[in-house]
Amino acid sequence: MKKYMSFALGAFGHDAFYNTLSLYFVMFVTSQLFTTSDAGFNTRMIGYVTLLMTVIRITEIMFDPMIGGVVDNTNTRWGKFKPWLLAGTIVASLMLILIFTNFGGLAISQPMLYLVLFAIAFLILDVFYSFSDIALWSMLPALSMDSKERTKFGTFSRFGSTLGAQSVIIVIVPLVTLFSGMFGAHHGEQNAMGWLGYAIVIGLLASLGAIFLARNVKEDKNLIRDNVEHTRFRDVFKVIGSNDQLMWLALSYFLFAFSYVINNSLLLYYFRYVLGHAEAYSYIGIITCILGVISVATFPSLASKISRKFVYIGGIGVMFIGFIIFAFAGQNLFLALLAASVIFFPYPMIFLSTLMTISDLVEYGQLKSGKRNEAVTLSVRPLIDKLAGAFSNGIVGIVAIGAGMTGNVKPSDISASGLFQFKSFMFYIPMVLLIISAVIFLWKVTLTEEKHADVVRELRKKLGDKSAD
Repeated sequence: MKKYMSFALGAFGHDAFYNTLSLYFVMFVTSQLFTTSDAGFNTRMIGYVTLLMTVIRITEIMFDPMIGGVVDNTNTRWGKFKPWLLAGTIVASLMLILIFTNFGGLAISQPMLYLVLFAIAFLILDVFYSFSDIALWSMLPALSMDSKERTKFGTFSRFGSTLGAQSVIIVIVPLVTLFSGMFGAHHGEQNAMGWLGYAIVIGLLASLGAIFLARNVKEDKNLIRDNVEHTRFRDVFKVIGSNDQLMWLALSYFLFAFSYVINNSLLLYYFRYVLGHAEAYSYIGIITCILGVISVATFPSLASKISRKFVYIGGIGVMFIGFIIFAFAGQNLFLALLAASVIFFPYPMIFLSTLMTISDLVEYGQLKSGKRNEAVTLSVRPLIDKLAGAFSNGIVGIVAIGAGMTGNVKPSDISASGLFQFKSFMFYIPMVLLIISAVIFLWKVTLTEEKHADVVRELRKKLGDKSAD
């Protein structure tokens, strides 16, 4: 239980960090960083920053399998995951705090210098976050060979990450408002210092969670894990490409993740610029925290009854219903809250289905290739999440500018065409992506829990025969 809870605490801070970067940094840029009287300057700088973020994240993401290779080839007395988890989290947290500033006023006084410095800081953040992200989730197949035991670790980790991600939704507006008030803002208003204070809190949470996890969780030692031939860096993409099940799962999960993240990224804009109730956004966090606990707790029994595959597909079906409700919610606060709740409820279960399947694909790939690649294989899932987040960051900035949802404009200032453009990206496009994702998973992902057990038995037999020789 100590190991389970430690993993949950590490995942709590980790996902609070992820949601802050993926969902709310662009809100800081559009609402606080560039608010001069020169609207043209503001628009250009918002565009440059979001473009830089998108390009850096997409470029860096291509190196994630290489980062997985570095982690896989690490050998220290603390194991191969903990050093990267700690270093990655702490450095990324420092950079998170830095980008939630205007770099000493350079964002306005010397915008080109600001863009250069921002690009460097964001690149460092993204690289070190990748190390911590891959190290954290790659530990799962290293903790046990048994699918049921992995499910327990996965369930507790998702329990922590769900609470971390959704707690951000609860506290972001109150915390930013609180810190803003401490630094001169009028009652209920926000300023740049408020956002900086919030970023410091998140950086501390992520770092402390990583330290606690590293102190209490240890890797498993067994025949299958010990029989490892290191993969050369030039071969890491070959490892991924040769695993057919991993490739199909990756495609399905990317379409799902992109549809979810873009909707989630635009949610605060919806509450602020469509409903006109930014303060009600905190209700989403409270509701989804409760639903997240229920969803994660339900996963193990539900997966054992109908299998992970149908948890994944059924969850997408539930999300689709939520998107339909959202598309017709208009300015009705109750319907908006209901739709967001229906969309979120199956998300932790779909995530766990994906995570557990990818963990099992480590042995599947080992049986096929003769090489065990824990971090390289598990790097695919965070790679996809970051890729979805990168595209989302770029799109959100474009949508916000195109729909006129910047600065302190009111819902009545949003044009009909701007609102339609906003809804297209928030509802209609994600609905199409969800359907395609479900079809791919249904027809192409065939590694079940039973088949994984057969793979492990075959590996043990194969390695046992080699030992006997």
